[in-house]
Amino acid sequence: MSNFELSDSQSYIKEKSSTLPSSPAGEFIVQFWGVRGLIATPSSNTNRYGGNTACVEIHVAGKRLIFDGGTGLRILGKTWQELQQPLEAHLFFTNCQSNRIQGFPFFAPAFIGENCFHIYGTAASNGASIKQCLYDQMLQPHFPYPLQVMQSELQFYNLTPDSDVKLDDVTITTALINQTQRSVGYRVTWQEYSVAYITDLHQNADQLERERILEFIKGVDLLIANATYTPPTSHNHDSADLLWQAAVNAGVSAGVKQLAISHHHPDDHDDFLDRVQVDIKSAFPQAILAHEGLVLAVGK
Repeated sequence: MSNFELSDSQSYIKEKSSTLPSSPAGEFIVQFWGVRGLIATPSSNTNRYGGNTACVEIHVAGKRLIFDGGTGLRILGKTWQELQQPLEAHLFFTNCQSNRIQGFPFFAPAFIGENCFHIYGTAASNGASIKQCLYDQMLQPHFPYPLQVMQSELQFYNLTPDSDVKLDDVTITTALINQTQRSVGYRVTWQEYSVAYITDLHQNADQLERERILEFIKGVDLLIANATYTPPTSHNHDSADLLWQAAVNAGVSAGVKQLAISHHHPDDHDDFLDRVQVDIKSAFPQAILAHEGLVLAVGK
């Protein structure tokens, strides 16, 4: 690993319909556990795409990587409990907003002593480290138990934008995606394959910022990006193009091979997202709206 500070311890893509396997060393597999933005919205109107907030798992070269810890992290944790083996994984947070970290207190494997988790993130807009943000949300009165009750080994790493994390032959590169929110994106590279995870694209980025982001995601096999939208008070289902156009434009301009759009607005019900999917396919045939349980194999 390099370029980060260790803090105190405590058509290359094919969709798969099966559940994620146990991390074979020769595969690069992505699974979505949470695809909703802002706040979890479980209901009969969201059960096809899913109501859990952001969480994406990547198995690559025998490594377990997790990106963001929204409520989808709880579901992932329940699945991992069934494996009944010591677990080691790497958790990467894009920012410290509640919809990215709110699943962490409910991540059951973190309470098991024989497990080990490496946790990465940049400083929040107020200067708080990722460790401090996770610690604070588990303080009373917000949560009944402090972070210290987690018995697994927790290693925290303070990242800076434009740095690399090297895990043997897997490289995770960071980039600042949204200056206002202090959000970072990640690019995972293994052999000749790569996946980019950027969840805070916004339509008001200036030219320099857009060029920097396009260079970061250039030519990836899979781009996972957010569907940008207007503020909740003015969200309008008649303005569907606002939800996805920034992600599609970025994907086309950067020459990505496939685009998975996630981070759906809480008000976007399944039938509406079906209509958006049709529009997106018309604009970029290699694009797909992510749903919970979606599994993609990279490099197959």
